[in-house]
Amino acid sequence: MAEIKNRTDEELIVEKHTENLREGFSWRARMAEAPPALGDYRWTDNLILSGWYQAETGEAPDNGLEYRTGASEGGFDVLDFKFLPEEQWLSEDIEIDLSTPLNRRGFDREIDIPVPFYGAGMSFGSISENIMLARAMAAKEWDIFTCTGEGGYPDSLVEYKDHIITQVATGMFGVREETIQHAPIVEFKYAQGAKPGLGGHLLGDKATSSVAQIRESVPWVSLFSPFPFHSVYSVEDHRKHVDWIKTVNPEALVSVKVSTPTDVDMVTVGSYYAGAHIVQLDGSYGGTGAAPEIAKKNIAMPVEFAIPKVHKYLMSESIRDEITIMASGGVRTAYDIAKAIALGADGCILGTAELVALGCTRCSNCERGRGCPFGLTTTDPLLQQLVDPEWGAQRISNLYASIAKQLTDILRRLGLSSIKELRGRPDLLLYTASNGSK
Repeated sequence: MAEIKNRTDEELIVEKHTENLREGFSWRARMAEAPPALGDYRWTDNLILSGWYQAETGEAPDNGLEYRTGASEGGFDVLDFKFLPEEQWLSEDIEIDLSTPLNRRGFDREIDIPVPFYGAGMSFGSISENIMLARAMAAKEWDIFTCTGEGGYPDSLVEYKDHIITQVATGMFGVREETIQHAPIVEFKYAQGAKPGLGGHLLGDKATSSVAQIRESVPWVSLFSPFPFHSVYSVEDHRKHVDWIKTVNPEALVSVKVSTPTDVDMVTVGSYYAGAHIVQLDGSYGGTGAAPEIAKKNIAMPVEFAIPKVHKYLMSESIRDEITIMASGGVRTAYDIAKAIALGADGCILGTAELVALGCTRCSNCERGRGCPFGLTTTDPLLQQLVDPEWGAQRISNLYASIAKQLTDILRRLGLSSIKELRGRPDLLLYTASNGSK
């Protein structure tokens, strides 16, 4: 009887899976007949428009726009929360703690941020100086951080140095002693999830005189960052990098940005023993329109698999509470952040979401100097003027406010009073057969 029951269960699963596939193919066929004019499967038209709305209002949209998930049929889009019945939600008078420590090592300076997210590395050259300023101003307002990326540190950012992470990448562009000394956190970019194993690339069209001056290169000549650091082939070499930063700036925390190979758990443990405070797991869904699609979709592990793999391994090594794990690479919404934390991250790092708040429509012309019609990922002096830094900072700040409110609501509906209680709770998630939209 058991064999018959098991066979029946298998038949039902196959039947249901086949039905889902048919529905998916039918949906794709309809989309092919009338392709969307805005966005793609991950960044849908709804997500782009809702990002703009949140940057306008500081609130989640109430006009029917889907602001929680995309339509990729994978990743965070097929995860949902097992919310409690409404009568079990935490009351509004209970304070919800969203703060996140960035140093769990027990030595060096303590840095806590009031929300479990901060700004990703986007370099001068990949984005304009006005955008860098807007991000820095918003980070100061929220007492969090934004990252320079590998393009160096324009002088206009020095005013906001307490909220800016300096990135040291393989090309060493713009890496100077004074910028390391400015930084509360120094980030080593060993790999980028959108193009692991390929290094960085800035076309000559974007390497203007001002960009070249900061990067200490030749104007209008394409710039390449090699892969990997040719001075790092072991944990001991990695430790020398950390020691170098600590010698120049003893107060700085060290963050390590890596992609998600199959041994990313071992990489993370190596970073821990090298003395890093933060490990950033950068998944393949991020990057600007300049990142090659073949790399984004076919190299490295999806971040939703990497996070629990790393979390569990650190737990088994009894060092999970001694290092901060931040997830990035396609984190679009408050719900994505909460899902990443439930899988085992401490927080998330936002990049494209901030650009969407400033008008990005995902047109994928980021690699060209005059390719961005909204003045975001451009180095053209005229197009840059489309974004006033103060206007941009207000919009990014409003987006942060909306995300914080949504995270608070998610925790209330789960019966949790702290974001720390959500970490490593995959039991609060459920896998959905559709795209997870509600």
